[in-house]
Amino acid sequence: MTFAAPVETKSIRFRARSFVAFTLTPETPLSEWVESLDRWIGNSPGYFAGRPVVLNLNTLKPAVSQIEALVAELGLRGIRIYAIELDGNTALDANLPPVLIGAKEATAGLLMQADQKGRPEEAGRAEEGRAEPGKQSEDRQPEDRLPDAPATLMVKSPIRSGQSIFHAHGDVIVLGSVASGSEIVAAGCIHVYGTLRGRASAGVLGHSAARIFCRKNEAELLSVDGWYCTAEEMEPSLRGKAVQAFLEKDTLRIAPFS
Repeated sequence: MTFAAPVETKSIRFRARSFVAFTLTPETPLSEWVESLDRWIGNSPGYFAGRPVVLNLNTLKPAVSQIEALVAELGLRGIRIYAIELDGNTALDANLPPVLIGAKEATAGLLMQADQKGRPEEAGRAEEGRAEPGKQSEDRQPEDRLPDAPATLMVKSPIRSGQSIFHAHGDVIVLGSVASGSEIVAAGCIHVYGTLRGRASAGVLGHSAARIFCRKNEAELLSVDGWYCTAEEMEPSLRGKAVQAFLEKDTLRIAPFS
């Protein structure tokens, strides 16, 4: 009598991962919105490179042909649309990005602390597990979870050109300088005790009370809760000085700080 060797069923490994996507929301008149976007790109070249971008069309509500033209226009500017947010039952062609359903605003609990030594991962916690046929994956135990990041991220070394710091849990404090071509993105306030030559965006998760402080302002761009001011738009008297940037009645103000 012969016996067949047992068949080994290899488990399937899977991962669930949350990414933080930037959302572009075009408004009418579309030509003016595109011009504003071009100014942003001109002052922050490469800002959207490698970033997931969602196109929110709930305000514009364009026809399918207009969506195709808009996605193509953004592609020419180096902006790759990963998905489209659109209410209703609009059917899009297969050549367009998929339609998202049930998108939510990003929250600090969704995001992870960035790696200070290089370009940060704009991703949430990744849950790993194994799926075996006929068996559900077990929930991870509390002791397996990643520890919560501190509310304040302190960067003790200078931020070099090309580096990006993304901190979704609170303030960012930089003890050195921030080089041109680098950026800091924070959910809370940003404090730079050296010269700020790069881009700084505070309150990115909707914290309108956030502020930016720097000892010497040579910034390419300052932004609080989505309202921004480029180097060309700043008062010349504020260049090279200690300043703070904050919102006042939906207007970004940059004032001397001492």
